[in-house]
Amino acid sequence: MSPEVQALLYLLAAVAFIIGLRRLGSPRTARSGNAVAAVGMLLAVVVTLVDSEVSWVVLGAGAAVGAVVGAVLALRVQMTAMPQLVAAFNGFGGLASALVAGAVYVTVTGEIETVEMLTILLSVGIGGITFTGSLVAYAKLQGLLSGSPITYPGQKTLNAALLVGLLTAGVWSQTSQDPLAFWGMGVISLVLGVLLVIPIGGADMPVVIALLNSLSGLAAAATGFVIENSALIIGGALVGASGLILTKLMTEAMNRSLANVLFGAFGTGEGAAPAASAGGDVRTTTPGDLAVALSYANRVVIVPGYGLAVAQAQHQLREVADELERRGVEVVYGIHPVAGRMPGHMNVLLAEAEIPYDRLLDLDDTNSVLSRTDVVLVLGANDVVNPSARDDAESPIYGMPIIEVDRARTVVVVKRSMSPGFAGIDNPLFYDEGTLMLFADAKKALADLTVALETV
Repeated sequence: MSPEVQALLYLLAAVAFIIGLRRLGSPRTARSGNAVAAVGMLLAVVVTLVDSEVSWVVLGAGAAVGAVVGAVLALRVQMTAMPQLVAAFNGFGGLASALVAGAVYVTVTGEIETVEMLTILLSVGIGGITFTGSLVAYAKLQGLLSGSPITYPGQKTLNAALLVGLLTAGVWSQTSQDPLAFWGMGVISLVLGVLLVIPIGGADMPVVIALLNSLSGLAAAATGFVIENSALIIGGALVGASGLILTKLMTEAMNRSLANVLFGAFGTGEGAAPAASAGGDVRTTTPGDLAVALSYANRVVIVPGYGLAVAQAQHQLREVADELERRGVEVVYGIHPVAGRMPGHMNVLLAEAEIPYDRLLDLDDTNSVLSRTDVVLVLGANDVVNPSARDDAESPIYGMPIIEVDRARTVVVVKRSMSPGFAGIDNPLFYDEGTLMLFADAKKALADLTVALETV
């Protein structure tokens, strides 16, 4: 393949990446954007392998294996496990970058040029941290490790010492190209990835996933410089930049700084005992009473949370919404940026049930209609509707933007129990006079609600 043709095909791949990324910015176009970006990546991979004189048999076999693995994961991985899958993708992306850079280091004979050595070190260092950090994030999300922050005395001092050791080994390797310093830096990066993520609680996992995604892109871009592959440089840079932007959006949505997320040891994990109790009695309701309230409402706002994903109840929710709309009730969905366990979790969940995109409202749009809303149905959400973030200056989530459901006329919260969310704090919303609690699994509650609506 001539250099001119290769450059042109790489340019087409880069254009596909940019178009795909742009379309991923809206739920309405996200699916087609993902497909466009995938075609661009396939083109870049094929061009690279053909240029490397890989046989078409090997190329076809690799593509077939990848397609089968991708299809199996897409069909078998539950919606609740999607954050774990994303964490695994990030981790193996970082590992691939580090291995490619390491292979170049091993195979190059003689002294490596300064710029090339720097990019190799960046790829190995960032890739190693991304790999083990993503494995820890996966383990926390999967329940293999506690979702609570894992801390110990001297933790920050040790992490700082390892970071200094990483930089020292990198400089040593850069100046002397000593293999001992190079491999030492690789080992330190792997250890540092573990120790940086274990003190981060489950409440902050959306931010961690976004940050690790960015790091995997930066590692890929560095590897692109190592092997002089423009498509990898562009693709990695796009992933790195978009991941950083998403990380910033997530921290703003939680009113937290990135430093506080990484070093604050916040969030005790789902199911932990509440840090403080709002106290008071709760009022309960039944599917039958809820069906009456919903049937006579003019507007209903549904606020989905991780509990809806756990119950896999998005299709039952669609049935309830369809029934209400047939009765002339306006139904919209309030989506908090950090609802669920990864950015966009709720958008993907509702898209799976083919809920119209124009019914999904962002945080500000949701809050603007709540004072004129008859009923808010909260399904498995907790921290993102906790009024302590607005009213209690002593609360650890104070200042975090929330969906202010308590401004509606009636709030119905569907939960299995009174357990707190990822932040590990009690929610005074549950004890409010305008709140009714329906204690049930979301799927069963919505199925019973559908039956009750038929009798109203």
